[in-house]
Amino acid sequence: MFLALDQGTTSSRAIAFAADGQVLATAAFPFAQHFPAPGLVEHDPLEIAATQRRALVDAWQGAGGGPVRAVGITNQRETVLLWERATGRPLHRAIVWQDRRTAATLDRLRQRGDGPRIAELTGLPLDPYFSAAKIAWLLDHVPGARAAAERGEVVAGTIDSWLVFTLTGGRVFATEPSNASRTSLFDRHRGDWSDELCERFAVPRACLPALRCSADDFGATAEHGWPIRGVLGDQQAALFGHGCLVPGAAKCTYGTGAFLLANAGTSPPAPQHGLLGTVAWRLGDTTTHALEGSVPICGAAVQWLRDGLGILASSAEVESLARSVRDSGGVVFVPAFAGLGTPHWDADARGLMLGLTRGTQRAHIARATIEAMALQVDDVLAAMQQARGAALAELHVDGGAAANRLLLELQAALAGIPVVRPALLEATAFGAFAMALLGAGVVTEPARLPRLPGRPDVVAAAADLDVGLLRRQWQRAVERTRGWARA
Repeated sequence: MFLALDQGTTSSRAIAFAADGQVLATAAFPFAQHFPAPGLVEHDPLEIAATQRRALVDAWQGAGGGPVRAVGITNQRETVLLWERATGRPLHRAIVWQDRRTAATLDRLRQRGDGPRIAELTGLPLDPYFSAAKIAWLLDHVPGARAAAERGEVVAGTIDSWLVFTLTGGRVFATEPSNASRTSLFDRHRGDWSDELCERFAVPRACLPALRCSADDFGATAEHGWPIRGVLGDQQAALFGHGCLVPGAAKCTYGTGAFLLANAGTSPPAPQHGLLGTVAWRLGDTTTHALEGSVPICGAAVQWLRDGLGILASSAEVESLARSVRDSGGVVFVPAFAGLGTPHWDADARGLMLGLTRGTQRAHIARATIEAMALQVDDVLAAMQQARGAALAELHVDGGAAANRLLLELQAALAGIPVVRPALLEATAFGAFAMALLGAGVVTEPARLPRLPGRPDVVAAAADLDVGLLRRQWQRAVERTRGWARA
């Protein structure tokens, strides 16, 4: 048995796999989202650890409680926290990747002219999305934290390093390049933490975790002695899980946000057209890179219809409601609740809804929301085509919102390429499982890894869709969201 931990933005999941990739059991537990002020998003690290440990044990027991060959971990990436190295006590809630509190700090770095150099080293723009400025904020706002971090007594890490630390009883404090490359502190050319970046962001290098390969020895769980042998950030894990092992192979995960990654081979790609250059994984001495487009709010827009507006009883209801009308009735919704990502990178953009009339019904809003999810990814696909000089051959998809067939039909119509949905949508967890297979030595080459089980579904494009009109209305609406927080 192999256990894959999938620590996401809203829930902690675990899946037990057989060595051939068949699912034996699953478990998942949600945890609280904290919004202390507009634009601020936090998680309780102890709740994350507790729910993930509970999911791990439940999946193991559900699969019969037998021997475990290896554990793989995948995680929400840029979310970061501080804790005491000696005790494991968190010093503050984790600051979530969606949090925007560091926008002013990054504006100062931008005005100082640091942006181009940081982008060259990291492949990332100056945006609150990434971890470095969050770490600096924590060090400056938790009394005594900065001095203790400089001595290595207080440490900072993304969620993967927190889980490895807690699961091993504090014996291992380590991360790997796919997560490290999302912090803005990692030099993707040298493949290591950067003293220069640490200085620019005012983060002591002494507080950062050790770097290991993505398939490596991350110790063993303190409770059961299960070896942890693979770690990957969630979006890279999905890319790996889909088997996108050659340059140009791409996937899009529709989750809380939407994230489109294309394998870029072994050379760091230039960040252009609003795309990010990121590490996909490191195996031995070989680092594979990726081009990434990021959309902060995707499936979370449907959650907002359910929880914020109360027009849905459940998220699953949105597709049937949207299909009850032929179109959105002229309604355009831009869910820029956490700013705009690729290709705009505008932290000051805010959401809006246009085209409302007395005839607008909740079905039209549901339809406009699904259209927005597809149109945001369409913007990323256009940027990807510009950067690569060629269209993608096909798009593999996964994530909870990929169960929404209308979304994929709209995406296929906009993209003009096949949209391929696997039978098992848990590609992220599958990628963590596959990495653990390599780390445990069960499989020695990525090409020999098992593929996602079941027969994939190639989704046909939605019929009678005026793609040109949809795009024109969308672009006009997006422009109106820009810089709203500065207005």
